[in-house]
Amino acid sequence: MRCAALLSATLILFTAACVKPVEKDYSDFHAAAPRSILVVPVVNHSVHVDAPDYFLSTISVPLAEQGYYVFPVNMVKRILEDDGLADADLVHGSPAEKLASIFGADAVLYVKITRWDAQYILLSTTVTVELEYVIKDGKTGTLLWQDSRLVQHTPSKDNNSANPLAGLIVNAIVAALEKAAPNYMPLAKEANRQAFRYPGPGIPPGPYSMAST
Repeated sequence: MRCAALLSATLILFTAACVKPVEKDYSDFHAAAPRSILVVPVVNHSVHVDAPDYFLSTISVPLAEQGYYVFPVNMVKRILEDDGLADADLVHGSPAEKLASIFGADAVLYVKITRWDAQYILLSTTVTVELEYVIKDGKTGTLLWQDSRLVQHTPSKDNNSANPLAGLIVNAIVAALEKAAPNYMPLAKEANRQAFRYPGPGIPPGPYSMAST
């Protein structure tokens, strides 16, 4: 009876391990065939008020490396502000067609920051960046692609110290420094890399990609 239960549990685990992640449907993306992407101001649901500005500095490069023209994010922000769209939530609530028409963009990328924080627990600090991405067609507003990413980093503890007390002190200092001045940028860049990676969950190479030439 116990063997049968163990075999059943093993089969369940094996089946779960064999389940493939759901593949994205790129038919609408390929039909739209965007050449340029407009990155609009980021909606911030985190407690870090400067997170959107920090994040925007990380987004242009991975999109350009995928082969798309990316409108300068700071210029986009200023122009939208001049048009009365200073609030990111208001921008995200606007039709993609309207936003794209202002710049002549083929597609619009919306990003929401869900988490951008550092939590101190038991002599360690875990830095977390969680993001949601959505790309819509600039002509029809059709959803072309979406993804979400959560990236975390906890500095390694000193568990090899000959003096346990000294190890605890070192861990406390490292955690305090990380809590005081967490470095979110590598995590944001890694989230972008994971999200846009192709083949995988990301977006297909654009017309200016080396892969498409």
